[in-house]
Amino acid sequence: MRKTKLICTLGPATNKTETLRRLIDKGVDVFRLNMSHATHESVREVVPQIRTLATKAARPVAILLDTQGPAIRTGELKSNLHLRPGDILELTVRGAKPKEQYSVDVNYPGFADAVGVGDKILVDNGLIRLAVREKSKNRVQTKVLTDAVLGSRRHINLPDVHVNLPPLTKKDIADVALGAELGVDFVALSFVREKTDLDELGRLLARKKSNAQIVAKIEDHMAVRAIDKMIETADVIMVARGDLGIECPMEELPIIQRRIVKKCIRAGKPVIIATQLLESMITNRLPTRAEITDVANAVFEQADALMLTAETAMGRYPVECVEVLNRVSLRIERSGGAGYAKDAVLENVRQKTVASAVALANSLENSKLVVFTLHGRMARYAANLRPHRAPIFAFTPNEQIYRRLALYWGVFPVRLDFTGDPDTTIASAEKFLRNKKLAAPGNRMVIISDVHMGRAMIDSIQLRVVK
Repeated sequence: MRKTKLICTLGPATNKTETLRRLIDKGVDVFRLNMSHATHESVREVVPQIRTLATKAARPVAILLDTQGPAIRTGELKSNLHLRPGDILELTVRGAKPKEQYSVDVNYPGFADAVGVGDKILVDNGLIRLAVREKSKNRVQTKVLTDAVLGSRRHINLPDVHVNLPPLTKKDIADVALGAELGVDFVALSFVREKTDLDELGRLLARKKSNAQIVAKIEDHMAVRAIDKMIETADVIMVARGDLGIECPMEELPIIQRRIVKKCIRAGKPVIIATQLLESMITNRLPTRAEITDVANAVFEQADALMLTAETAMGRYPVECVEVLNRVSLRIERSGGAGYAKDAVLENVRQKTVASAVALANSLENSKLVVFTLHGRMARYAANLRPHRAPIFAFTPNEQIYRRLALYWGVFPVRLDFTGDPDTTIASAEKFLRNKKLAAPGNRMVIISDVHMGRAMIDSIQLRVVK
């Protein structure tokens, strides 16, 4: 049973019902809606499809809405610009008329104020490198440093430049409102820079009466510097390596990734590794050996989830990509993990109770951790500790918690109505595990639940043997 969870980005390659069904059957745990490209019409259509298919497959499948965020982009071009080193490319703002042969508008009105002469500008995931030569109120003249083709609406990175943009644009606010209406499970904030950005998203979700968890996308140097506050404030952390690898020196990226994963596991926050996991499979049926090693490292570090982006949104082999991640994850998980959970911080009695249950399960062969949870906290605490042997079966009567738990490492959610009698509920869970061949007679169940002691509810650990 795979413990590392898989996230698949939707797009033209995956918008057919049959493809969605196959992806769910192959093990996708979360679908990502990329609002940089998705329309409200397409989102309204695909979310009910996913819910229906997941129900038919009897699998918990969560939905993550990813905001576009305050991205700086080039404008529309009538035709692509073929650039060579030494060419002059003019970047205009606020509708300024072009003066150079190669010119493109930028959507950030304060662009000319933000950059300075000598600054480096990276366009289209760093494929186009520019150096600022001159600037005026409405235009920035740059020198092209690399051979490249510039198309419309390409993303611009400004390493080490503070950009004065709101954390949520008008488009983001409308997109989040749509996500709240449709009951998405997670909302990711792109280009988050500081704690107050996450607070603003939290207030928006509260106004829209959404219980979606907040994912902080770490993709620039400011977010890296504030990582402790990000982990403290967000519900989930995403290491978004595409822009992060441009904003930071490339040789620092593996160190940043490992540091963030360790901090998240220590603090008990789910962490996602995203972007360019299987980039070559956009066009090729098989991944490179380097990509396999990259995926293996993320699994070994015991990140909660791996996220495919362009590979499944627009690639030729979306289902095959999921099969590769599943295959590599299963093999690496059998070889052990980095062990970062040994430093997990236990701040309250409930966490210490769960830690005792995990220690007991680790000491027993063929054991199963069985958690009965209303809000998902006890299951999350168990996942944070990365049990060595036992899978975590989380039983909950709450449909939203059932889906949300699909993101957590090692947690296998089960939708189960609780009765007033704990023994009856436990018997129902045991029967489910036996019928699904997830437990066999003689296996030990380490059970984490609440029990009534008079009028009080007490956290308890029970050890039972499957009959």
